[in-house]
Amino acid sequence: MRRTIPLVLTFVVGIYPVFAFFVPHNAISNANQWLDTALVIVAAFALPLGVVNLVSMNLTKIKQKKSGWPYSIVLLAGLVVMGYFGVIGVITGRYTGFHPTFELLFEHMVSPLQATMFSLLAFYVASAAYRAFRARNLEATILLIAAIVVMMGRIPFGDMLTGGRMTPISEWVMDKPNAAAQRGIIIGAALGAASMSIRVILGIETTYLGKGE
Repeated sequence: MRRTIPLVLTFVVGIYPVFAFFVPHNAISNANQWLDTALVIVAAFALPLGVVNLVSMNLTKIKQKKSGWPYSIVLLAGLVVMGYFGVIGVITGRYTGFHPTFELLFEHMVSPLQATMFSLLAFYVASAAYRAFRARNLEATILLIAAIVVMMGRIPFGDMLTGGRMTPISEWVMDKPNAAAQRGIIIGAALGAASMSIRVILGIETTYLGKGE
């Protein structure tokens, strides 16, 4: 029963929106909207569950003095402070937006940290671009030429060198070949998501139930 009930619920909840899409009846549509609302509520309960799991894992790491445990202290301290001022700002309702301290911490700590993290991606992008743009074969050569054309048409330095003559070519590359490739990738991802959804609905994929019987 511990596995049968979740499988039945998953099947009903997964198949009903598909059924409601093809049967435009008010009662069915209202039930589908109620189901969407219930999904939001379940997701809201999943957030504190994730917070409890995060706190538990980091407390264990601190107690056992595992590698990087001081960073766990910083993480938990930030979680408590930001959570406190965020909740206080919502409960009191005295502010038009967030709590002033929350906004101060977010603007001067969280935002710079996010910018730093994403700026580090530039080095990985440069490394990946160097490996991908080496003209070892015809496909790599075409990729290299397309990258040069796009960069020369989109960056100010390239626009200055070419006098703007590369901009229309760059736009054509982005609007035609690049858009076609993106559509192919999106279609493939959609088919993969659909196949996984069917496996979950039919009970073929049951990894979310864990190993318990």
